[in-house]
Amino acid sequence: MTALPWSAIGRVQTELGSRCTGFLIAPNVVETAAHCLFLPKTGHYIRPQDIHFLRAYSKGQYAAHARATRIIVSPNYDERRENATAAFDRATLFLEVPVATPDQILPVASGLPSVGTDVVLGGYEQDFSEIIRSDMGCRVIGIGWDGEGKPLIRHDCSATRGSSGAPLLGRQPDGRWIVWGVQALANYGQGGEVVPLTDTYRSP
Repeated sequence: MTALPWSAIGRVQTELGSRCTGFLIAPNVVETAAHCLFLPKTGHYIRPQDIHFLRAYSKGQYAAHARATRIIVSPNYDERRENATAAFDRATLFLEVPVATPDQILPVASGLPSVGTDVVLGGYEQDFSEIIRSDMGCRVIGIGWDGEGKPLIRHDCSATRGSSGAPLLGRQPDGRWIVWGVQALANYGQGGEVVPLTDTYRSP
């Protein structure tokens, strides 16, 4: 858990008890799925100060912890129209303090992966919420589109509820890890769709 990509992955959990996966793209910037933080009863997102990020979480232990101070979600995302706006289902969290060093975060890939690209998906799934469960042998099977015509990366990785917010990982020719996007939609059984990280938010 001290080396990439696992050093950059952690559990996003809220004061209300909800849990998802998140990952670091900067020492104090976390990407996760927007729907994890939406409160259907109020129609609003949970307050930043009620969101915790536990880096490299495993069975109650973690490498670092911080609360969020700010959330950015695209105004184009509508949780009540998930299928139509799924390509915007990502939230960027800014943490109160850095929780990693620059060598413990995930570089963001540019553009979209080609069909057949080898990828890895790792997150805290519903049945394995205390440890990261990863599928190390899956591939990109296509580029799909949400109802607004925006791209989603389709993969055949094993994924269940709870994997939302997990990074879709790849490797560069030199062996370094990169992240293609944020897991947003998991199919029943196998496969899912990922929001590309072609535009990322950085600390002001």
